[in-house]
Amino acid sequence: MHLVFIFLQISLWITSICALVLDASGNQHDVRSLDADTTPKGFVTFRLVKKAVTSSKLNVAAVPKAPRSAGQGIRIADRVAGYKIVKAQDSTFKNSAGIDQDGADYSYFAEVELGSEGKQLYMLLDTGASTTWVMGSTCTSKSCLMHNTFGPDDSKTYNDTGETYSVEYGTGSVRGHVVEDTLSLAGLSVTLPFGVANTTSDQFTQFPFDGILGLATSSDTWLSAVKDAKLIDSNMFGISLSRSSDGTNDGEIVFGALDPSKYTGNITYSSVKSNSAWTIPMDNITISGESTGITGRSAYIDTGTSFVFGPPDDVKAMYKQIPGSSSTDGTSYTIPCDTDSQVAFTFSGTSWNVSSKDFVSAPDSDGACTGNIYGVEYVPGGWLLGDVFLKNVYSVFDVDNGRIGFAAKSASKASEPSTTTTTTPTATAASTLVTGTASTTAVPTDTSSGLNGHETPSMTTTSAVERPTADSAQQGASSSGSKLDAVCSIALLASLLSTVATVI
Repeated sequence: MHLVFIFLQISLWITSICALVLDASGNQHDVRSLDADTTPKGFVTFRLVKKAVTSSKLNVAAVPKAPRSAGQGIRIADRVAGYKIVKAQDSTFKNSAGIDQDGADYSYFAEVELGSEGKQLYMLLDTGASTTWVMGSTCTSKSCLMHNTFGPDDSKTYNDTGETYSVEYGTGSVRGHVVEDTLSLAGLSVTLPFGVANTTSDQFTQFPFDGILGLATSSDTWLSAVKDAKLIDSNMFGISLSRSSDGTNDGEIVFGALDPSKYTGNITYSSVKSNSAWTIPMDNITISGESTGITGRSAYIDTGTSFVFGPPDDVKAMYKQIPGSSSTDGTSYTIPCDTDSQVAFTFSGTSWNVSSKDFVSAPDSDGACTGNIYGVEYVPGGWLLGDVFLKNVYSVFDVDNGRIGFAAKSASKASEPSTTTTTTPTATAASTLVTGTASTTAVPTDTSSGLNGHETPSMTTTSAVERPTADSAQQGASSSGSKLDAVCSIALLASLLSTVATVI
């Protein structure tokens, strides 16, 4: 009996030690997760690591997020209206469309017609994403309830393929199913598979658009479908983005050709470095004509991102040449509101200045101004150039020749300010626009971090430059836990055998 008691005591000790070790391992993972920097830095569509494909029709990746179950009782009438829309001037050039915006230069989108009934939805024009999707009529996420949606009741040609998709962006994520139907923009209408979201993250509550039109260089986009249908002569498009403070929205996107009224002088081209992303070599970054030493980098040109982002060390070197700049975190930098430092990016030997209207933020409540170039490395060693840069140039995205071109923008010829409207979501009818002043309380107003719609791949495929993720850390913790479980089991068995041997 004494030996049995000893065996039981030893077993309890072993069990307690194993429990402590396992719990410590789990707690360590929790602490690491909490230490991660989750501060939003705009809405980014840029890919961070290679994405896995879950659908042969839609190049998207699986992101394990559970759909929401709440909100089933919310009616259409309860949906929030009030997104500010600054309408673009009518575009008369062939195969062109005006680019609307939100009045803060954060997001640029166009009115796209969907399905047999031509339901109009606002879709973000996003060169940083390959996936096209809209918010679905069955979606009960908060952002869907604040936007126009699309579903089977909106189109007689709506075809649900039965496949699913999910996408993560630099900030924000969506998931849903793949359908086939028509999308029409700039007088170009094609049938293609695209996503209909039934779950969206809350980041999308901050912006007016109802979905994203992916315009990356991959072969399964709306643009490639247009080219395959022989609706345009050249697989290319030109973009001119407006600046809200200029008073007139003359933004335009044109497909298959370039609008000569939107630019002056020559177009300087740079060859694209990737088959799936609009990335080109960046020669240099200068401050008031002086080199910062930031050379030989790659630049990703992304209309779906509001600001400019670069590796923290590069950004630090850049701001070091701006008198009066400072940072407490190496990510954002305060600068003198009246700085005369001129930031310029150089491609293929030509430098393009960024206006102080775009580089210097408006003063905060303390009177401090922030530079709209941030030290966040969304891709290892690369720069992400969003609308802060693109408002200063006419941009050409040439798929056929694998290149991006920049030219000087033409001065606006309009004398009248653009029309500002507010949106009214509707589930089954075309979008309704109500002229008037945008509501100041209907929608979230915390858009200071801008938009970052660059697609982020899933973590199922690891590349050589991939950083550890929360999921991989969790898997590591689970693996370690399994090993400890095995050790504990062996120890208990050894204790039992030893005791039995002693008794015998």
